[in-house]
Amino acid sequence: MAKKQPRKYFDYPMLFVVLFLVGFGLVMIYSTSSYTSQIRYGNTTHWLVRQAAIAAGSLFLMFLVTRIDYRIFKKKAWANMAYAASIISLLAVLALGVVTKGSKRWISIGGIQLQPSEFAKLFLIVFLAYYLSVNSHKIKTFWGSLKWVLICLPIIGLVIVENLSTAIVLCAITGILIFVISPCSKQLIGLAAGVVGLGTAYLVFGPAYRMERIQIWLDPEHHEKGLQTMQSLYAIGSGGIFGKGLGQSMQKMGFIPESHNDMIFSIVCEELGLFGAFAVIAIFLVLIWRMLIIAMNAQDLFGSLIAIGVAVHVSIQMLINVGVVTNLFPPTGIPLPFISYGGSSLMVLLLEMGLVLSVSRQIKI
Repeated sequence: MAKKQPRKYFDYPMLFVVLFLVGFGLVMIYSTSSYTSQIRYGNTTHWLVRQAAIAAGSLFLMFLVTRIDYRIFKKKAWANMAYAASIISLLAVLALGVVTKGSKRWISIGGIQLQPSEFAKLFLIVFLAYYLSVNSHKIKTFWGSLKWVLICLPIIGLVIVENLSTAIVLCAITGILIFVISPCSKQLIGLAAGVVGLGTAYLVFGPAYRMERIQIWLDPEHHEKGLQTMQSLYAIGSGGIFGKGLGQSMQKMGFIPESHNDMIFSIVCEELGLFGAFAVIAIFLVLIWRMLIIAMNAQDLFGSLIAIGVAVHVSIQMLINVGVVTNLFPPTGIPLPFISYGGSSLMVLLLEMGLVLSVSRQIKI
């Protein structure tokens, strides 16, 4: 009898979750921005149309990447190009960046603003996935592991100047990917604790506005700049168990500034209640679980590290955003994946999803 050929796999559950999150994000962006959009632009769909256009283009790119064999990126040239692109684009931000709301995080190309720090997440994952997979047999000591941390420091350092929250995400991606490869787990945990200590010292003794955010976090009710945090907590509390109903938020009507951006989770809680908030978090957990399943069954270490890196990106960013909205963490600007308004963030996330789905296509059952 002829030997039965193994059939290829595709993770349809993960694809469904991604499409659901993108669709849900568009619904929430319309719900949170329609009031402000009507006042500023005379129509209720200004931000919805912009985000929908970016989502459509990014979904097309995602499906395109899905059809490509991810192993073509397993080349030194691609890894070096990703590293160089990160450094050059981040330097361009510092030199030529556009200042928006007091932060220089964007560059303008042909009238379109891009946020290079978002693309640095994808580039860092590709870079580390290649070099760690190729050199996994050489990473046997703590110093061998530390070498790769030091190599990634220029990217993290350039980001931390203007965007601490994104730098934390990059640190998490770097640390966990090295942790997966290296046998020196205890030393790496100690290094991570040291980095947390240095980060805390930077917040306390660094720029004054960093310490101000700690003060807001500790006592938002009495701090003069604690309004956004307090309004977010009011929104969460007023939502109750099942919420006021989709589109029925009061806090989005000017009480929470730019509620369709980083604070969108508070409106989710107000309109859909505690049940809706837990449902959204559960959907994110399903997405992370599917990516870890793909990582465990990938055909090679390169594909496995790509899936793990993307899972770390989504999970850490979701954790920080929800933590800030609920005042578990000091206030900082980081979008809720797939749901917050932001073109660069959504494009990078969907490119990453396409890459992970490409990894899943090569799994043989």
